[in-house]
Amino acid sequence: MLRKIREKTTGWVAMTILAILIVPFALFGLDQYLVQSGTSTVASIKAPPTWWSSAPSFWPASVLWRHEEVSTEEFRNRFEQVRQQQRADQGDAFDARAFEDMENKRAVLDSLIDQKIQAMAAQAAGVTVSDSMVIDEIQRIPAFQVDGRFDPQRYQLALASQVPARTPAQFDQLVRESLEQGLVMTALAESNFVTDAEMDRLIRLLGEQRDVAVVVVPAADPGTVAVPDAQVQAWYDAHLADYRAPEQVTIEYISLEAADMPAPPPPDEAALRQRYDQQSEKFAEQEERLASHILVEVDPDADAATVQAAQAKAAGLAAQARAEGTDFAALAEKNSDDAASAGGDLGWINRGMMPGALEDALFAMAPGEISDPVKTEFGFHVIRLREVKAGERESFEAVRETLAREQAEADREGMFNDLSSRVVDAVLENPSGLGFAAEAANLKVQKLGPFDASSTDGIAASPAVKRAAFSEVLIQDGTVSDPIEVGPDHNVWIRVVSHTPAEAQPLAAVRDQVVEAVRRDGLEKAARERATALRSRLEKGESLADVASAESLPEPEALTAVPRGAPLIAPGVSDALFAVQAKEGGPASGSKVLEDGRIVLFTVDKVIPGNVAEFPQEQREMLQQQLGQAAGIDDVQALVAGMRKSMKIRVLEQNL
Repeated sequence: MLRKIREKTTGWVAMTILAILIVPFALFGLDQYLVQSGTSTVASIKAPPTWWSSAPSFWPASVLWRHEEVSTEEFRNRFEQVRQQQRADQGDAFDARAFEDMENKRAVLDSLIDQKIQAMAAQAAGVTVSDSMVIDEIQRIPAFQVDGRFDPQRYQLALASQVPARTPAQFDQLVRESLEQGLVMTALAESNFVTDAEMDRLIRLLGEQRDVAVVVVPAADPGTVAVPDAQVQAWYDAHLADYRAPEQVTIEYISLEAADMPAPPPPDEAALRQRYDQQSEKFAEQEERLASHILVEVDPDADAATVQAAQAKAAGLAAQARAEGTDFAALAEKNSDDAASAGGDLGWINRGMMPGALEDALFAMAPGEISDPVKTEFGFHVIRLREVKAGERESFEAVRETLAREQAEADREGMFNDLSSRVVDAVLENPSGLGFAAEAANLKVQKLGPFDASSTDGIAASPAVKRAAFSEVLIQDGTVSDPIEVGPDHNVWIRVVSHTPAEAQPLAAVRDQVVEAVRRDGLEKAARERATALRSRLEKGESLADVASAESLPEPEALTAVPRGAPLIAPGVSDALFAVQAKEGGPASGSKVLEDGRIVLFTVDKVIPGNVAEFPQEQREMLQQQLGQAAGIDDVQALVAGMRKSMKIRVLEQNL
């Protein structure tokens, strides 16, 4: 059998088949097959070689193209990071179902692709990042610092708590890649600037004022003219999306709120005494110690000889401080490297305020004592304990009311948690209804709906309740939800009893709305036509006063020195006034049709530029810097967009 297989695979037929298969692999590349069918890649990016930017993308030149991929793991990690960030930013308003839509996934993927493109640009530019740059960047991250200094333990803890957790080597590589991607783009962004002439022109525009004359043309009477059925049908067909009934649900629910529960019985004296003893530290003032110190600073990376020399110096200063008649403050003023504390004064200190070794030494000393050198990350300290203020404990009688109130709150919370547990257990036993759970906690099953996602009635005002009510799981299964927290010590459990999907409403049900929309659209078009006609008369030389008189309109109102953004008549009017280009030979004219059908007809009679000399220099410099940064960001985006055009980018949406 093996001999037959060998003969079949070495004959001319097999060779012919192999030759046929080679053609598509040679023309399109193995990766076209492997990437398309694989599940470990969501996007591939190919770019021509740096030394041949016009290299064709077909074989054999295609083998020279540079290649990067966005793996599914990279995408999922970034997508989860964005999810957590949006959840933290939006709180209860975060919609987990909406976050999962394809448009959102593509947005996250596009950001990853842009990063890959920036990395390829950095590689093409020969950018390299040294180890020292990576270390400096990591040590500057505030999350890894304690008291303004990099802390290795904080660094390790922060990496372990990330999602997903990372090792220092993995994080180093991420920082290196980020620096490589960002160096070229940062340099490009920071290279942009705004000239003084551009700033002068911008200030003149920003500070510009205009003298205008304004006439408000009243809206036309909508009347009650009948709208033909054909026009109603045409409008309805063209605007079906405006007449869709929203998705609606009806729910039943039970509500458990601590505020509605009966007050717990008053706590007995023994319970209050026990609580007082358990919280003794809460009612006692902490012991405070007044201290001074002399610091001999040592760099954390200093060699052994330098550390030994600093310790010897600190020991000598301690000996001097113990000498009779020595003024510790004067000695500290002359020798301490801590410039922030005059005369070495540290003030009153509680436990937890100082580094561990320094605190341990201080609270082991007696008043007036001078310590031996104490080593911390800052160097060696010589401490003088000047005074001790013992903490005092408040009496039981003085804090009894506080204890009673806290005990009552704790008892109420305990009752609330106990009832919540009973409801949860009952729901687990019978998840298809709320009756059993309501009976277990002596609650009433209530009903709400139908309501849509914009409802603010009752518990439907809670975003968390709406998310659960419109979730596919509760709609399809008809089961009871997990407890939903709608407020402090207030939980609800819901069950969807009916669901109506979003659907187009028949014309008969919305005919009045359609007729109103048709009339409103007709009035708007008529208003725009009239505005155009009136403005045309102004442009032909008639004055605004003559036009107003001829049309039986109110007399024009003169407004002088109107600044940009001034609140005039209605939103958008000020923008329209400043959108008109002024004329040298006479007034410029314009109009603005308002939402209520009125027309604002105006002329711009005078333009007063902003005064460059009066613009504050600090604001000018800040604005100039911000404009430069904005222009730099635009340059970066334009560069990435241009690079995208020269690359071959393939997205595998089925792997998202």
